[in-house]
Amino acid sequence: MTKYAFHNGSIVPIADAHVSITCTTFHYGIGCFAGIRAFWSEKDEQLYIFRAYDHYKRLLNSAKFLMSDVGYSNAELIEITAELLRKEEWRQNVYIRPIIYKDDGVFRVQLHDSTDKLAIYSQPVGAYIKADGALKVGVSSWRRVDDNAIPARGKISGTYINSALAKTEAVKNGYDEALVLTDDGHVSEASAANFFMVRDGVLITPPITDNVLEGITRKSIIEWGRSDFGMEVVERSIDRSELYLADEAFFCGTGVGVAAIGQVDGRLVGDGKVGPTSEKMLALYQKVTTGQVEKYKQWLTPVYSK
Repeated sequence: MTKYAFHNGSIVPIADAHVSITCTTFHYGIGCFAGIRAFWSEKDEQLYIFRAYDHYKRLLNSAKFLMSDVGYSNAELIEITAELLRKEEWRQNVYIRPIIYKDDGVFRVQLHDSTDKLAIYSQPVGAYIKADGALKVGVSSWRRVDDNAIPARGKISGTYINSALAKTEAVKNGYDEALVLTDDGHVSEASAANFFMVRDGVLITPPITDNVLEGITRKSIIEWGRSDFGMEVVERSIDRSELYLADEAFFCGTGVGVAAIGQVDGRLVGDGKVGPTSEKMLALYQKVTTGQVEKYKQWLTPVYSK
């Protein structure tokens, strides 16, 4: 159970990390956040934060959209996070949630002349999507938010009503997850995960310009595909009909990790089972995040000193 949070400049008991109902972000979703994972290695007896620098870089970039500045550098945010995790004494996989929010106690729909605040907390994490084997996915009737409406490449709090609408529709329709299209009908991403497919041995993913979150795990998968598995990796727009012709497909993200897709709109992807690319990406992901691959240890921040 979570016991502490970083709030108002210090680590405090979680019960004391209060936000008023007058908070601007509570009313209008004018905030941004990060989702970061830390992985426990039994072998090393160490908790590793995965790609902390990249996650906090994206958070600070998201803050730029909102004209927010909480006065912390990337390095300071990483150290605060490590200190918080040490205080919690976690010896298991955890999810870390930093959030930058606006709090002036008044109802103002604006970005400027606002008080920016930062909070960070963590909690144990299990499977993001509860499903056995490859996922059943449905193309959503909801469209992905457009960059000229809300910047989808950042993790903006209010954007996630779009994700919630798509996810709930999918689950209520008997699917495990949704695939959301752009306004012009190209594949964007899942409700809260990036998308990859394999056709004729080529690993393909939508470009960031198709209203895709600049995913940290996505970035890792692209690198692994090229450097570890020798695959051609292409970032391009994907038509809906291509989903039905894919040899293989999977989601990736901080929450979901790597999750194979077995069906789209009731049509089998490949043989409907976890494909070989998905399988080897998941295996490498698990090894990298627990410190078992030397060349990727630079991506890990150890929490406990040795």
